Amino acid sequence: MNVPKDLKYTKEHEWVKDLGEGTYLIGISDYAQEQIGDVSYVELPEVGDSFSAGDVMCTVESFKAASEIYAPFDLTITQVNEALEDAPEAVNEDAYKAYLVKASSKGDSELLTAEDYKKMVEGE
Repeated sequence: MNVPKDLKYTKEHEWVKDLGEGTYLIGISDYAQEQIGDVSYVELPEVGDSFSAGDVMCTVESFKAASEIYAPFDLTITQVNEALEDAPEAVNEDAYKAYLVKASSKGDSELLTAEDYKKMVEGE
């Protein structure tokens, strides 16, 4: 299981990369994409949409099921990964390269370190 140390994680299996100045990339973890299976569709939010921590932000679908992706903290969408509309399987190929959204926010205090996230997943 790939858990990059330079990222933060949520208990719901999203990863967050702090780009500085209140800007973040958000995607799903390698563990999450393995659990979801072959991704066939990604429903992304619109640029300008705002979400509160814990809100459903988008949906990742596979042939097995649809999985809701939650906002890790209060945020506003500034960019979506439009490449996923034509190639949703990119999430399976490299979950950390195939980000879902770029967002602006004021904080990420509730996130897990890579080490804590790995311990949580190994305990599941």
